[in-house]
Amino acid sequence: MKKVVLTGDRPTGPLHLGHYVGSLKNRLLLQETCTQFVMLADVQALTDNFQHPQKVRENVLEVALDYLAVGIDPNKTTIFIQSLLPQLFELTIYYLNLVTWNRLKHNPTVKQEIVQKGYGESVPAGFMVYPVSQAADITAFKANIVPVGADQLPMVEQSNEIVRHFNRIYNASVLVEAEALIPATASRLPGTDGKAKMSKSLGNAIYLSDSPDAVTKKIKGMYTDPEHLRVEDPGKVEGNPVFEYLDVFDPDKEKLQEMKAHYQRGGLGDSIVKKRLTEVIQAELDPIRQRRTLLAQDRNEVMKLVLQGTERAEIVAEQTLTEVRQAMRLDYGKIS
Repeated sequence: MKKVVLTGDRPTGPLHLGHYVGSLKNRLLLQETCTQFVMLADVQALTDNFQHPQKVRENVLEVALDYLAVGIDPNKTTIFIQSLLPQLFELTIYYLNLVTWNRLKHNPTVKQEIVQKGYGESVPAGFMVYPVSQAADITAFKANIVPVGADQLPMVEQSNEIVRHFNRIYNASVLVEAEALIPATASRLPGTDGKAKMSKSLGNAIYLSDSPDAVTKKIKGMYTDPEHLRVEDPGKVEGNPVFEYLDVFDPDKEKLQEMKAHYQRGGLGDSIVKKRLTEVIQAELDPIRQRRTLLAQDRNEVMKLVLQGTERAEIVAEQTLTEVRQAMRLDYGKIS
């Protein structure tokens, strides 16, 4: 039997090159060998965007457009909207009884994000139970594989704790443990400003939907080696985002190695390196932009595809929920 994959994105903005390298390209491979579910996680997005529901709603379609533009095939991958599956929320309620508040508070990912978001003591309860909601998402589809970044590994571990706890308490083998699929370290792109991570919230991202002019402008303004002040000065390649992007995207590795050596010994200006990166990124994004522009001409058809995927996803989630109710003796149609 094919492995089952669950993955997805919070629709808080269009997707960028970090998503493309870190997850989207991998999904194109997984859809050929696995049964793949990709979730537009609008409910999870509301945990810290509850005051801006319109932002989340609008970006559901934008992210769906990005999915289709990069080549995610709705005939091979089930794309669905989280909020339209009530089964996920019923499972969340059942699982909440299997997790202590203290365990949630000590989830490393939750602790880190509380600090990052500056919540202090004003943490929304919905945010605190985020790991339980993720467990419901994963187990609803009996996912064997969950692609995540290393920082999200505790979420998968906590989901597996819930699976073991449920199966033990109810003497059942209904739920399935998942394996975290962590991408190679090299696949994480830094921000254009040199920060460790490309992020929508930090404004240091190159988006898949950016125009050619926008891409050129962002690359021209990219952080490089701050000590490489003159063309003749030796420059550093390590920690230089321009070269980190070239490592990922430049197909001519031999030419890239020559460029690195030239930069390190001096005599190669940042403008030349950025020009090469611009050429490489534009070549990568051009077909994606063209498909996205074509798809965006009929947004109703894109939403129709997503809603069809949601219907298919609901059938699978309902089957799991039925099994969970039976294990918990909540199947009141069969009194015994």
